[in-house]
Amino acid sequence: MASQLPAEAVPETTLPLSPVRLIAGDTVAPQPGIALCLSGGGYRAMLFHLGALKRLNELKYLKRIARISSVSGGSITAGALAMNWGKLQFDANGKATNFVEMVEKPVIEQAGHTMDAFAVLRGLATLGLAGSQTGYYYSKFLFGKTTLQDLPDEPVFIFNSTSMQTGVLWRFSKQYMGDYRIGLIRNPTVPLSVAVAASSAFPPFLSPVKLNLSNLKFDMTTASDLCKAPYTQEARLTDGGVYDNLGLETVWKRLKTLLVSDAGAPFDYGGIQGRDWPRQTLRVINLLSHQAWSLRTSLLVRMYQSHEREGAYWGIGTPISRYQLADSLSVPKEVSQRLAKVRTRLNAFTEEEQCSLINWGYAACDAAVRKFARPPEPSLPRWPYAKYALDQGLHPGVKVNETPDFVEPVRSG
Repeated sequence: MASQLPAEAVPETTLPLSPVRLIAGDTVAPQPGIALCLSGGGYRAMLFHLGALKRLNELKYLKRIARISSVSGGSITAGALAMNWGKLQFDANGKATNFVEMVEKPVIEQAGHTMDAFAVLRGLATLGLAGSQTGYYYSKFLFGKTTLQDLPDEPVFIFNSTSMQTGVLWRFSKQYMGDYRIGLIRNPTVPLSVAVAASSAFPPFLSPVKLNLSNLKFDMTTASDLCKAPYTQEARLTDGGVYDNLGLETVWKRLKTLLVSDAGAPFDYGGIQGRDWPRQTLRVINLLSHQAWSLRTSLLVRMYQSHEREGAYWGIGTPISRYQLADSLSVPKEVSQRLAKVRTRLNAFTEEEQCSLINWGYAACDAAVRKFARPPEPSLPRWPYAKYALDQGLHPGVKVNETPDFVEPVRSG
């Protein structure tokens, strides 16, 4: 959240290497520490990121993370980690010995439940909003009655949504919720299920999530130009990926080391290019989304290369060979490309789909982090689910969305 300082306080020379827009009061002098970003992408992202977390735990990195910023499907995984963080049993080397029980099993169980279709139907039947119904199912299947105040003080978990009123990120955390155009509400008691639902409110079917603010008090020291009715009465929130699908906004200006796990949908270079207006509109939306992603990722990589930031980036469509790590797990390029096209819906995934995506997130994270981020424990990897090892190809039970001329954009660690 920005303080009320003039925009001129931001050195002009820093602007070209900013993966997100700088606002008044921002500085680009990061503090030592590690941040983890978990992108959007529905259940596909949820499972891919679970594999990444599993490998980070083995590499003794998990306990060292100071801030976790998540979007959409990544927020489901982050929510499971946040809810059970206090129950994790870290050994003397910093590895959580009960990670499978506390984090992995709950996320896998969630992946077996269909939510999106039922949320839409329930929303129609009750004349309510489907996004709010998604929160009901998150509460039922995963988060229960956990609120933001039940989360740990450290690491800081940030769940990112997008305000449809102000057009910027709305952030949920234990410490605060709000956006920089309105202001902050300190120590919110919002259910974790609602925060995750708002973060994953994919438009138009699961969006918006409406949040009643009328009885809540804004911290006036953070008040900005829109701290007034109707903005302070109700928040209307959509998927965090609409604004920032990587979750970079809340971490890159704060911390020196950035670990970024990207399970977002790769751009379809064939695409829907019909002459009719609906298909043209869909294509333009995809182009705009791809442009925003390309700008953020390319600038992030440039910051790595210029040593303004440290860390590693791994993408769900990035060929593992690109990391040039001799002892990485073997994943044929066609396998990673097909896994990148698994659906992003919140509907039940098969065992084959779950295990394959976890394996791929694990392998991609391992290659990127051991190559670029100097982990505390650079142990050799092994497939979490050997039955679905990816080195021999993709199991036929994994369903992908076939699209023509799939080409992976250049992504770098």
